[in-house]
Amino acid sequence: MEIILNGEVKCTAAATLQALLLEQGFGAKVATARNGDFVPLTLRGTTPICKGDRIEVLAAMQGG
Repeated sequence: MEIILNGEVKCTAAATLQALLLEQGFGAKVATARNGDFVPLTLRGTTPICKGDRIEVLAAMQGG
């Protein structure tokens, strides 16, 4: 199915947000949102992914 991940159209077979993160190579230390709603780490495994969903994944960056 097609979703929008960080502004880009992606095809995925993932059924949950956690499965999508694993499929796309993201680590656990990220913040996630589905269709504009924050999804905490504890709910990622039960948060379904549907066709057309907008998923945002943000990671903290260090700078100096």
